[in-house]
Amino acid sequence: MKKYVMGFLIYCAVVLLFVPVGMVKIFGSDITETGAVIRVNDTQVPQNNGEQNIPATENKDVTEDKDDTVVQADDELENYIIGVVAAEMPALFDDEALKAQAVAARTYATNQMQKSGITIDKMIENGGQAYLTQEEMKTKWNTGFDKYYKKIKTAVLSTKGEIMVYNNEPILAVFHAISCGKTEVAENVWNDSLPYLKSVDSSMDKQSSEYTFETTMSAETVVSLLQKANADLKLYDGGLKEQMQIIERTDAGYIKTMQIGNKVFTGKQVREILGLRSSDFTVKQEGDNMIFTTYGYGHGAGMSQYGAECMAKDGKSYKDILSYYYTGIEFEKIN
Repeated sequence: MKKYVMGFLIYCAVVLLFVPVGMVKIFGSDITETGAVIRVNDTQVPQNNGEQNIPATENKDVTEDKDDTVVQADDELENYIIGVVAAEMPALFDDEALKAQAVAARTYATNQMQKSGITIDKMIENGGQAYLTQEEMKTKWNTGFDKYYKKIKTAVLSTKGEIMVYNNEPILAVFHAISCGKTEVAENVWNDSLPYLKSVDSSMDKQSSEYTFETTMSAETVVSLLQKANADLKLYDGGLKEQMQIIERTDAGYIKTMQIGNKVFTGKQVREILGLRSSDFTVKQEGDNMIFTTYGYGHGAGMSQYGAECMAKDGKSYKDILSYYYTGIEFEKIN
């Protein structure tokens, strides 16, 4: 009890002294694939790859926290989802977008637990979905912690236990930061066809300030990275750009295959090898430098987080958003 009293007193002090903080930059370090490591759910590039619990049982002890939301003290799944949403989506996003993210994250976690028997601790440890502890949230949000934590927790608990299913099975609810204007079908990303991961229009993503991005690196670095990934790659005398030709794009606009020297790479492979934001890109050479212009942010499959924000701002509910990006799904409550 002393712990909760002290927490309440601290909260009151913060409220009295609180000074609004500046707006957090959308898609700051949240939606990355840190380093060039790419998550299944890659909503941010340089972080984890924007894709990944045990539901609370009945008659558990409950506590009421300082913002009057009743939370089950041992609800490991919902606490995990709060940490995922805090890491995967900017807290400034609309409530309905945050709810959509919560359901997607919970669905992904449920899918992984059922299919792989993985625990929440292992998901936190190994990624799949980015995750922040409360201490990390405090570092990230500073004086805005109470405000943003409450906002995200409310979004998570208002959808508590809700997941998406297809044929009564939890779907692989992958997501990404920004599409290239259309989302990608599953088979073009992972070679597996999933009926609920179809290509849909997401042209509102082009409004994002992060939609286009230029990555510049030396031709020598590009060659080194490509040859490290494929030792059989051979290049010829002359400019590197002339030896990099796009063969085919997918219907959504992402590069499907491209010829580099004597080898054919998929767009996904080139993206991962070079650490690019998207596999929809163009390339030009200026002297010894290669300039890659990417469109969108992430693998492009499933829900576009920026698109979800646009739909929410347009008055769509989280169920509208999820039903749009995941074709033919239904909603179900887990116990």
